[in-house]
Amino acid sequence: MAYNIKRVEYFYVTVKDQPGEAYKLLSTLADVGVYLLAFTIIPAGPMRTQLTLFPEEPAKLKNAAERARIELDGPNPALLLQGDDELGALVQVHEKLYQANVNVYASNGVTDGKGDYGYVIYIRPEEIKNALDALKE
Repeated sequence: MAYNIKRVEYFYVTVKDQPGEAYKLLSTLADVGVYLLAFTIIPAGPMRTQLTLFPEEPAKLKNAAERARIELDGPNPALLLQGDDELGALVQVHEKLYQANVNVYASNGVTDGKGDYGYVIYIRPEEIKNALDALKE
């Protein structure tokens, strides 16, 4: 089970649930050079959507959002794992977290179809250190 683990920060913005909101946000950020490690969209109640941004450089995102008058919530901590896609890869990750008594309250993952995966794990701030210690190979 080979993977790289990185502590990342994420921010989110809640918008009206209508066509084009993600496009507007992403194009604004791309225009000023904000590189995202991950991006998710989830419903946030009736007619609201939460756009979650995992920037490579949090300060750059904050500056861009401030200039564009985008109200961000964050930063919040998370972990980003990138590794070799193999049967049971996430089982092994979650086993280590379970053994360390670390609660995962949300996650997102995807494979690239070529043998690698990316996995975002949402961990409470007070448990980040324990999670990182548990996941070190």
